[in-house]
Amino acid sequence: MTYFRGVSGGKMAAPMEVAVCTDSAAQLWSCVVWELHSGANLLTYRGGQAGPRGLALLNGEYLLAAQLGKNYISAWELQRKDQLQQKIMCPGPVTCLTTSPNGLYVLAGIAENIYLWEVSTGNLLVILSRHYQDVSCLQFTGDSSHFLSGGKDCLVLVWSLCSVLQVDPSRTPSPRHVWSRHTLPITDLHCGFGGPLARVATSSLDQTVKLWEVSSGELLLSVLFDVGIMAVTMDLAEHHLFCGGSDGSIFQVDLCTWPGQREKSFQPEQDSGKVFRGHRNQVTCLSVSIDGSVLLSGSHDETVRLWDIQSKQCIRTVTLKGPVTNASIMLAPVSMLSSDFRPGLPLPHFNKHLLGAEHGDEPHRGGFTLRLGLHLQGSEPSHQQRAEQLHAVMSSTMEKVGAGGQAGDAPGPVLAATPAPWPLTPSLHRASWAARTSCGSGWPSWRTRCGTCARSTATCSTSPRASSPGRPSEPAPG
Repeated sequence: MTYFRGVSGGKMAAPMEVAVCTDSAAQLWSCVVWELHSGANLLTYRGGQAGPRGLALLNGEYLLAAQLGKNYISAWELQRKDQLQQKIMCPGPVTCLTTSPNGLYVLAGIAENIYLWEVSTGNLLVILSRHYQDVSCLQFTGDSSHFLSGGKDCLVLVWSLCSVLQVDPSRTPSPRHVWSRHTLPITDLHCGFGGPLARVATSSLDQTVKLWEVSSGELLLSVLFDVGIMAVTMDLAEHHLFCGGSDGSIFQVDLCTWPGQREKSFQPEQDSGKVFRGHRNQVTCLSVSIDGSVLLSGSHDETVRLWDIQSKQCIRTVTLKGPVTNASIMLAPVSMLSSDFRPGLPLPHFNKHLLGAEHGDEPHRGGFTLRLGLHLQGSEPSHQQRAEQLHAVMSSTMEKVGAGGQAGDAPGPVLAATPAPWPLTPSLHRASWAARTSCGSGWPSWRTRCGTCARSTATCSTSPRASSPGRPSEPAPG
């Protein structure tokens, strides 16, 4: 739910956009929220220092911040800004953090591993270990079906959430795509709209920004700059690509008018009208407003700047107390500015060990976890195992019955015709009917021919046509 400014002339006004910023000093507060166009300070959150790529909004109700150099994540209710709601303890310092747009999952990068939690229960569902160095950035697609991870190992991995929550937990999940065209550590990534059909921009210290397609994994565009790129984003329509350089410059790449070749060099001298100048140190974060008219940037020069995209002029500068670690534009949820709003569900305790591990935390009680394949970890046999056991018992019974009839002694044992203690499905009913045949014939041969002597069931002495109640006898042929 989104907060609106109010109504005017019977019409609802535009939703309020806010800027959420953090710095590494956090002398007065951990996070500040200010109205984008007026610059009015709306909220401040206290309690720690948020690290780069470590700020996320959860389900429009909680604000999560991965603490810089520490092994926990701070969580605040959006309205209860002065009271720290919870500390989510982690096995190590969190290098990056994100949440799924549907509010069901939390992703965190810890060293070279990716941790996936379920929000409703706090269960740790999986730990992914496919990066060779620290994970530097994480992001979900807009429909929460995929997520992407970039690391200092120069790799960008595309993960399908369905394959991660796989049926067989004994297998190690594999990424859908492995993008290895960068030659230096990944600094940032941005996922556009379209879910599995989205386009993704990645930036690296190798002075390039690359544009990819999630569905095919194909590289669409590679742009070479004169400096390392520390941050990247796109506008909502994906007409422009904005790249923050290590020298403080911000470069604008027009995707609609770009030539057809896949590799191109950005020349600041020729494209001087496409450069934002004002920061005195490297740009660490970028974000574009919904209407694509203004650009928000944060830098190590301890300032957050708001730019008019068309004129490339800085229209507002906010000075913080330390290097800016996060700066993003978002629509203000109603819970952020409404004093009487409370979350629909409390935030559960987040486990540090995998769900189902013998040495792990006790499962959270009162919740339900939709985790595919976890039935294989318990003592309860699966449906397939029960079916195989039933088939083995029926086969053994049929062999004993057949052996008794071939020995020429007394007729073999015949299963009692008492009704089953539970309703039988048609397939099990046919199987139990076939087991009553002393010559071992199975369905559907009991209707016309005996499976052993090949005679008509009307003349075969071992046919069960007259011995089983509930089955009409077959009339003798002509």
